[in-house]
Amino acid sequence: MELLEIIQTTIVYLLITIAGIFVIVNPLTTSFVFMSLTTKMSEEEKQQLALKSTKIATSLFFVFALLGGIIFQLFGITLAAFRIAGGIILFGIAMGMIQNKNNSKNKPGTSEGQIADDISVIPLAIPFISGPGSIATVMILTSEAPTIYHTILVFFAVLVTTVSCYYSMIYSKVIVRYLGDSGKEIITKIFGLILAVISVQFVINGVANVIVDYGIFEIPGIDPGPGFESD
Repeated sequence: MELLEIIQTTIVYLLITIAGIFVIVNPLTTSFVFMSLTTKMSEEEKQQLALKSTKIATSLFFVFALLGGIIFQLFGITLAAFRIAGGIILFGIAMGMIQNKNNSKNKPGTSEGQIADDISVIPLAIPFISGPGSIATVMILTSEAPTIYHTILVFFAVLVTTVSCYYSMIYSKVIVRYLGDSGKEIITKIFGLILAVISVQFVINGVANVIVDYGIFEIPGIDPGPGFESD
């Protein structure tokens, strides 16, 4: 009976952990952005890009899961600063999508591979797969894991989520297949707008964290983020 209870508890913990990380990362959103940014790339380039961004994001999750608290304290970084910086970077990328810069032909001396290298880190790996919210979630889950076994389950949940992101990007071509050039352009602009809204929300959340972190006043539902130490 005790063994059965342990198994049931483990399964429940794993499902809750996967759900918590999966919902915040949202592989479907990543696939839409991937589709919008890679309409001019070959299938081989897309696969390399998806694999590279997945590897980078997974590595970041693992590093912050193990050393996140130390990194934040060492460099004096707060989650609020992380969110605001990510939001500003995202907003610039969103403006490029809306203004059709990502769909323009390459300048002389610039290859598709170089573009792929750029977007594999930002915005795909950071912040769409491993953003401030998802990194904070992984840090909290590992810090609250009761045993080393539960910590391993958190790492497994991260792998499940990032692998899901990889396949969602790879199979985004299924959506592209049914879109013409005008459809691709419309989708790019729509998701550029959505990305702009997400980036503004990142900044708003970051500012809210700053207000709470420094005790200006309390905001319901907002707690001091990782990396902040009250006096």
